[in-house]
Parts: sequence; structure tokens; C-alpha cells
Amino acid sequence: MANLLGVALFALAILVSVSLHEAGHMVTAKAFGMKVTRYFVGFGPTLWSFKRGETEYGIKGIPLGGFCKIVGMTAQDDDVDPADEPRAMWRYPVWKRTIVMSAGSITHFALALIAIWIAAVTLGLPNQNFPTTDAQIRQEPAVIALSDCVIPDSAPRACAPGDAASPAAQAQLRDGDRITSVNGTPINNYGELLVALRGLKPGDTAKLDYVRDGQPGKTSTVLAQTQRPPLDDPKGAVAPVAALGVGLVPTTPTRLTYGPGEAFGATADFTRELAVGTVQALQRLPQKVPALWTAITGGERDVDTPISVVGASRLGGEAFANKAWLLFVTLFISLNFFIGVFNLLPLLPLDGGHIAIAWFERARSWLYAKIGRADPGRVDYLKLMPFTYVVILIGGVFTLLTITADVVNPITLFPR
Repeated sequence: MANLLGVALFALAILVSVSLHEAGHMVTAKAFGMKVTRYFVGFGPTLWSFKRGETEYGIKGIPLGGFCKIVGMTAQDDDVDPADEPRAMWRYPVWKRTIVMSAGSITHFALALIAIWIAAVTLGLPNQNFPTTDAQIRQEPAVIALSDCVIPDSAPRACAPGDAASPAAQAQLRDGDRITSVNGTPINNYGELLVALRGLKPGDTAKLDYVRDGQPGKTSTVLAQTQRPPLDDPKGAVAPVAALGVGLVPTTPTRLTYGPGEAFGATADFTRELAVGTVQALQRLPQKVPALWTAITGGERDVDTPISVVGASRLGGEAFANKAWLLFVTLFISLNFFIGVFNLLPLLPLDGGHIAIAWFERARSWLYAKIGRADPGRVDYLKLMPFTYVVILIGGVFTLLTITADVVNPITLFPR
């Protein structure tokens, strides 16, 4: 039930975002004096509407987005009343049309920024300095987490009968203890602990100094055997090595919270990382099509494959059910930022396509004036329809692939 509620809440958040996207177009168009005749949430049959001034507002039966009708978006619009010609959008200066067409994406960016700031003050943002690489992990203090056993091979798996008990547990060490020396050799970080253990053999006795709750302690234990590659070559051949039966507890916090003022700087840093990640994700889209097909046809689902609104809502439901509030908010932030960037791509029928054409017309008119030729006028959108249909077809196929993959082989972040 919690999962379904989370899915519904996340889907509602997406619907609100898209509705505000269209509201951004409407508000800026009205501010410049353009005529807006309709603003609806959803598509399909009208469930409810009312008219205020010259604009009809309402809700339609299929809650998949919304739309805003601005009179005369292109010079080829043939449904413009002669009385409305002076207020047709295409007659306005290019800078005003650019603001109106980009207002949808700006709304998504604003929603993302507000959500990031709120998360920074309340839930905290992911710590960019949290160790992720081997080199960073080895610089962490040697604060240990006990393993239940020593697995005698390099492939991770659950403990099985016959696996040796953890030597650290036998030595009465506890989760959170910090190892400070092994056989008299000082240990300053986790990397030095690994090096010290590799200098011993299975069956050797390790005398350990540690700190627990600020108090020093001593113990000793007989090291077990496991199989590991060399420390300096993680892909090298495995060999028998001594094992203490511990893992690392990173002391660097996974997330950081900020005061209201500090949160602005943190928001800027997080947004910068998000922008880079979004651009990289867009660049990888064509490469991910085969992976999506593999997922649909029964292969393993790559967690790095794109997801649809369906997949995002499912992940939002998982996050809600598991009380992973930061993940829920981060999904909302990432989706809004991605939609904002994607919608500015210079391709019709996206807003970015209309912006690109508007500035192309302006540049072409300026160039023709410079060389003394007559203004060629507006771009004929009808001639661009074949390219527009190709973009729609590709986008439709890609959307169908992602939705299908999210239904038959969804990405999951929490074990069931």
C-alpha cells in the first residue's frame, strides 16, 4: 500500500510539474500581450472548465501533461482570427518569443532549484567528498564493520556452512571500533590496515590496538584465509591472503545539511554536478537503446538505462515505501532538470526547436539586410514537417521502449 501511495504521489508531482511548465508559457505570453485562448491540464475529453477573460481553463480526462494554446505560434497558423493578428505570437520580437518558449524549461529549473534548497536545509544533500574510489576509501580511518564470516574467494556472496568465522568477531571487536595498530605497526587509515594484513599470512596471530568510544583497547586473533587480487591491481590474479573479517565504516558523512544561507552555495554546487550529469546522460541515450532491448527481451536490466515517467514513478514509490525521502526528492529534482534541458534541444516540436528557428530568422534577416537583399521572411514550418515527424517517431519509439522496459523489467533500488 505504501508503495502504491508513493507511486501516486510521485506521478502527481510530475503532473504538477508539467502543468506548471505550461503555466510558464501562459503567464509570460500574457505578460507580453500575446493572446492565450486555452490552458488545460491533461488531454482528451474535457472534464471541467471555465472561462475567465479570453482564456478557457480546465481539466481533461487523461492526466498525461497539459497544453497552452497561444494564438499564432507560427506564421503558418491558419486559425488566427483577423482581429487577433496584431497579437499573434510570431509578430512579437524574437527576444519576447524566446522568453515565452523557454519559460516552460525555466519553470522546471526553478522547481529543481527550490527542491534542492529545501533538501539542503532539511534532508541534506549528497556529500561530494564521500569516498567512492579505492584511493579515497583507503584514506578513511580504519573504523571497522564486522563480517559474519570470511568468504574464501573474491566474489561476494552470503556466508555458507564451512566458511571460517570472522577473526575480528572472535577477538571481541565490535562495529565502529577503530584499529590503530597491527603487531605494533601504527595504522592511520584503512589502506594501511589492508597493507599490514597483507604483510601477514593466514594462521598468523595479529595483535591489534583499537579505540572504542574514545577508550583504547588491545586484543589478538588468528587470521583466516581468503582469496584476493593484489592491492595495486584489483583486476589481477587472486591468491591466498590473510583476512581479519572486517569491512570499512566510512566516517565521512554521506550527506550534509546546511543553514538557509549556506544552502544557496550548496544548491549551486549540486546544480552544477546535476547539469554535467544530465548532459552526459543525454549523450549516452543512443548507446542505451540496445540495453533497453536486452532488458525487454529477458536480459538483466542495466541500472544506467533511461527510465520513463512510469519507471520514475515506480522508483518514487519504492523510495516512499522505504522512507528514503532524499531519494524521492532527488528523483523529482533529476526528472525536472532533465525535462528542462531536453525541452531546450533545438529540434521541433520541442520548445528549443521553436527558439532555434526564431533566432535563425532573426540572423538571416540581419544578414540579408547587410548584403542589401530583401528580407526572406519567416521560415515555412510546413516544409519542416517531415523532419518534425522523424523526431516525433524517434521520440515515440524511444518512449515506448523505456515504458515497456519499466513495466516488464523495472529498475529496483531496494531488495524485496
